[in-house]
Amino acid sequence: MIQPTCSAHFWPWARGCRVSLPLQVPREAHRIAALADEHGSRRAEGERRLVRDVTERKVGEDGVGHHQPQRLDHLVHRVRIAVRVRRIALRKVAEKERAQVTLQSIGDAVITTDSEGRIDYMNPVAESLTGWENREAQGQLIGKVLTVVDEVTREGGESPVVRCLREGQVLGLAEHTVLINRRGQEIAIQDSAAPIRDRAGNLIGAVMVFHDVSKERRLHRALHYQASHDALTGLINRREFENRLTVAVEEARQNLQARHVLLYLDLDQFKLVNDTCGHPAGDMLLKQITGVIQSRVRGGDTLARLGGDEFGILLQDCSRDQALRIAENLRQGIRDYRFAWQGGVLAVGASIGIVEITNEIPTVANVMSAADVACYSAKDSGRNRVQLYRPDDVPERHRELFYQPIVPIQSNRHEREHFELMLRLRDETGTIVAPAEFIPAAERYNIMPSIDRWVVRQALDRVVHRIASGVKPFTVAVNLSGTSLNDERFLEFLIAELSASDLAAGAMCFEITETAAIENLGNVVYFMRELKNRGCHFALDDFGSGLSSFMYLKTLPVDYLKIDGQFVENVTRDPVDRSMVAAISQVGNAMGIQTIAERVESPEVLAELGRLGIGFAQGFYIAKPRSTSEFPYLR
Repeated sequence: MIQPTCSAHFWPWARGCRVSLPLQVPREAHRIAALADEHGSRRAEGERRLVRDVTERKVGEDGVGHHQPQRLDHLVHRVRIAVRVRRIALRKVAEKERAQVTLQSIGDAVITTDSEGRIDYMNPVAESLTGWENREAQGQLIGKVLTVVDEVTREGGESPVVRCLREGQVLGLAEHTVLINRRGQEIAIQDSAAPIRDRAGNLIGAVMVFHDVSKERRLHRALHYQASHDALTGLINRREFENRLTVAVEEARQNLQARHVLLYLDLDQFKLVNDTCGHPAGDMLLKQITGVIQSRVRGGDTLARLGGDEFGILLQDCSRDQALRIAENLRQGIRDYRFAWQGGVLAVGASIGIVEITNEIPTVANVMSAADVACYSAKDSGRNRVQLYRPDDVPERHRELFYQPIVPIQSNRHEREHFELMLRLRDETGTIVAPAEFIPAAERYNIMPSIDRWVVRQALDRVVHRIASGVKPFTVAVNLSGTSLNDERFLEFLIAELSASDLAAGAMCFEITETAAIENLGNVVYFMRELKNRGCHFALDDFGSGLSSFMYLKTLPVDYLKIDGQFVENVTRDPVDRSMVAAISQVGNAMGIQTIAERVESPEVLAELGRLGIGFAQGFYIAKPRSTSEFPYLR
């Protein structure tokens, strides 16, 4: 028998014991393994101490000590294995605990499944969203716990976890997905599912991560509504209306059987209500008129407020005769409506333009422009009328175009000829009405964009398109109002018309006043650059009449400066006017901009302008305005 000596620290139970070795080694191995459990977190130094304590035992005198080193080596090896196994086990337990704590702490819902789609684990967020507790859900198929549908179509789809397990790749939910939880609540969610694989790459399950996006979707819907609807009336706005109109136009281009109609409605005398009763009255009137219109259109039709007192109505699957009946019903309903305000009663009317949407009108800009022309024709015919648009039915009863040459002061045979088109109106007696008399009224009633459209069409159809072959190139100048420059649709209209005309560069020149240019400088610069890219020229009219004329020249991409006539007509008598003309000439020459003097009415003024370096002249001394019927380059 042997009396083993051991460290009191490791084997306190063995102190003073005498047992036979065959019995004691297994017992010591058991105790050492237990001791390893207790001290398994010790580092390598603890292992070395344990091995040293065991190997330092003394061999007894019974003659069996020669077997002890081999038994001790085996025992030490078993101890080391036990310690390492325990350490690995403890580390795995700690890692699992950390993973569970992490999953329980994150803000997203997490569900893990096995390879058959049965739930292994749900974190607290997943429990809260689904209404299922983890212990209840374990072992359940994912489809039973997680029910998702499309919030628009209300159709259910295949679980992303099931697809993930089948396809073995990361997948996400479609947009507009909502979770219907155990309590019947609908929660908008966004998620993804990913496969879980072992070290060998075998698919052993899936993990789905999702979170509540209800607030984000509510905010998105609110922002989308604000971006697509008019705040005052609640109707869709111009941008959204044109999006829907684009669909109708495209359908008409692809399907000859498609029958859609656009109504363009403009209230008569609305500006007077605003001016006499104030904007609150005007806003209230618009709200009430909206109700009148809504009660007289079909359920599937699209009604929009296009801006100010203008409304657009898209009649889907509607014949021309039916559209005429709807438009007349609208006109009569608005005419019969009485608006009460602060003890008074007011009445308004409506002018309505009608356009059939066919494959002959290729773009939304063309459709809107045609509707605008028809609406203006209804106003021009006496207001409170319905007018059907016809391509050849451009209203001309009171309008006439004149032209006036713009000539180079220094004679140059190679200069291209230059003309300005001028709009004139005739009253019922045939007398010409001066622009200063009718343009303020047209601007007051917001019909200048319609007038400018008509002038542009006339310029293209009656002048540019009828140039005889081989004629010397020339430039036709057309005046544009400030309201047209700020109208997004007007730019689209011009681009469409110019693209269809295929003009040579410089054939069209648009004249804008200095005042109109600086009122909305950013829009005007964009407008000018878009058209200059298409070969158009620009002249800044009435230059010098503003307070900051020279400041904006570096910004505005103009080709001509038309000097205000008040400086030109007194250039030979007033030294201040002469200095202004000289300054404009010098700045224009320095910037490479041509100068045109307006209101040249004597040979003395023309000569003085030549001495000051002005390039072109226009006025009664050069030539009086003449009807375009006498235009020399017409066939």
